[in-house]
Amino acid sequence: MEEGKKKTEWAKLEIWQQRLADSNAEYSGEYTRMDQREQIYNGSNVIKPMVPGDTKRDGGPRKTSHVRNIVFENIETQVSSTIPQPKVTARRKEDEKLAEIIENFLRNELDRLPFEDINDLAERTVPIQGGVAFLVEWDNRTRTHDTVGTEVVRMLHPKQLAPQPGIYTGVEDMDWIIVKIPTTKGAILREYGIKLEDESESEPDVRSSNGESTAEDAVTRYVGYEKNEKGGINRYCWVNDTPLEDLEDYQARRQPVCKECGRVKPLPGQLVQRRVERTASEEEVLRQEIAGQMLAHQMASDAMGGAGGLNGLPVEPGEPEEPVEYDGGPCPWCGCEKFTGEVQEYEQVMLPVTTQKGLEIPGATPDLDEEGRPVLRPTLIPFYKPGVFPIVLQRSVSVYGKLLGNSDVDVIEDQQNTINRLEQKIIDRLIKAGTRITLPDNASLRIDSNDNERWYIGSAADKAMIGVYDFKGDLEYELLYMSNVYEEARQILGITDSFQGRTDTTATSGKAKQFSAAQAAGRLESKRVMKNKAYSDLFRMMFEFWLAYGDEPRPVTFKDAQGHTQYQEFNRYDFLERDQDGQYYWNDQFLFSVDTTGSLANNREAMWQETRQNLQTGAFGDPTSMETLILFWTKMEELHYPGAGATKQALEDRMRRQLETAQAQTQASVPARVANMTQGNSGKMQIQVGEGGMM
Repeated sequence: MEEGKKKTEWAKLEIWQQRLADSNAEYSGEYTRMDQREQIYNGSNVIKPMVPGDTKRDGGPRKTSHVRNIVFENIETQVSSTIPQPKVTARRKEDEKLAEIIENFLRNELDRLPFEDINDLAERTVPIQGGVAFLVEWDNRTRTHDTVGTEVVRMLHPKQLAPQPGIYTGVEDMDWIIVKIPTTKGAILREYGIKLEDESESEPDVRSSNGESTAEDAVTRYVGYEKNEKGGINRYCWVNDTPLEDLEDYQARRQPVCKECGRVKPLPGQLVQRRVERTASEEEVLRQEIAGQMLAHQMASDAMGGAGGLNGLPVEPGEPEEPVEYDGGPCPWCGCEKFTGEVQEYEQVMLPVTTQKGLEIPGATPDLDEEGRPVLRPTLIPFYKPGVFPIVLQRSVSVYGKLLGNSDVDVIEDQQNTINRLEQKIIDRLIKAGTRITLPDNASLRIDSNDNERWYIGSAADKAMIGVYDFKGDLEYELLYMSNVYEEARQILGITDSFQGRTDTTATSGKAKQFSAAQAAGRLESKRVMKNKAYSDLFRMMFEFWLAYGDEPRPVTFKDAQGHTQYQEFNRYDFLERDQDGQYYWNDQFLFSVDTTGSLANNREAMWQETRQNLQTGAFGDPTSMETLILFWTKMEELHYPGAGATKQALEDRMRRQLETAQAQTQASVPARVANMTQGNSGKMQIQVGEGGMM
């Protein structure tokens, strides 16, 4: 039995190793090209031969002593620090509140996760290599006092991907894909409990582009994802010839279950309740007292500590002990030391839950099993499974027949090489320029600053051979051609002077400069569209992972229209629905996109200026009105203008004092007006008796 299991493990390892070998063979040239692109971006000084004989004497490539890195310049021009913001649209009107919660929750996640670092690295890798990938994972080891697990997003360099050969339309169209993750032996031991003392790093090149050497404590962990027949995703991990993990349908819920009593193994540090034995007569009395909902409440904490089988939880009569902390080891209920990992298709709800939309999910209810023994029947709801590869691909510019997009380095590499060659030629000409003196062969003359020095020249012919020549080194044509090559590279990428913030002689007015910049923006629009598309897919995947694994409610903060901080809660049960047949299902029908106004909203100075103009033009109302000024400073506080909150509070206090003063004056003037009216009419007042008559 054990031998057959090992054969199966070795067979599966060989399958994945063969897949890795096939992918590396298919993309080996692309991996080499990736390193070359990184070197060109970093300023490689190697010159490709441009004319016959343009090499060293030994046939090797020449090098330039000066590099004007136009590849770096043009790529850095396109870098944007703006992180796309989520926009979630509900398909149904009743889901608009949920869509708002998802959107605010994703914004909080962007602040929690290191997206500043991820975006900064991706903004350079995408134009250099033509694309990057994002890996979404759930880390169940990250725990707080009241939460278990959190979501992790990391960026993958294209060198870390080993895709299925021949599939270029997208990751989701593949049957399998492998991710190469550089890690350490200590990390493998902490995560999998496996020691890799004799293993070495198989692919150190995935750590950088400079031909890294093998590190002693580093290893390359391979994570393979494949689609199974049921529509789920399998995951297989290994290092060299050592299997680490083999999970069928890895996105399904798995829990260690006691082989004896069938209860789920508690987490270390979790409080559990056990029961003491009673006599037979006491047990009989207690059995007669379990008719009612009180039983569900009594057993809820015990069941939550270790939920039993799906057919019902047995009720064991007895007086509850004080909760004890589980510190690992055997089952705290039956003492069995053997646990098995089982896929849980359904979640057992023991306590009643009421969702935000008013859906009531009943908890465990008392019932009798087939033998007449009391049991608790938990409410069963299916676990949510994303069912997709946890990889999101961002392309630069889509190219037919390529998995990644078009690389900016590839399209202007020739221009960079030409400029490198011209730079070296210019340097050579400038260094060789200067003053040259011609002398006869037999002359021995001193050339220094001494005056009245005597020169003895043998003949007039020798004297005629003495001359001074100045070599200035004319660079007119070289500089002109180099300027044309530089402009050619910019035009290929669609970058203008206005887009770079340089002096643009073709634009003679502010409107002309805006139009020129807009033209460049239009030619680069495809890259922004592909980035927004990737982030839209990423936002959907992040939501799906939280829907699948985020058991506990998570707090959400956002700013309302008045600029005040508001608090919400992301609870996955709010997305649970029940159809007409009483079956539970998860509502994930939301449209995910990117807020296109995010770039303007992130430019605070521009927004401040726009808000001031709105105040001056009367868009908020009368600029001298107190209500208008409060509204203006509320908007400025939303845009994080320094001191805006204090200014708004001062105006609100002033307005409140003015209202209090006005009310006090009004109340004080009422008795005086009544007295004046009485005295003026000598105590005779007209009484209205009809629409037009007085009495």
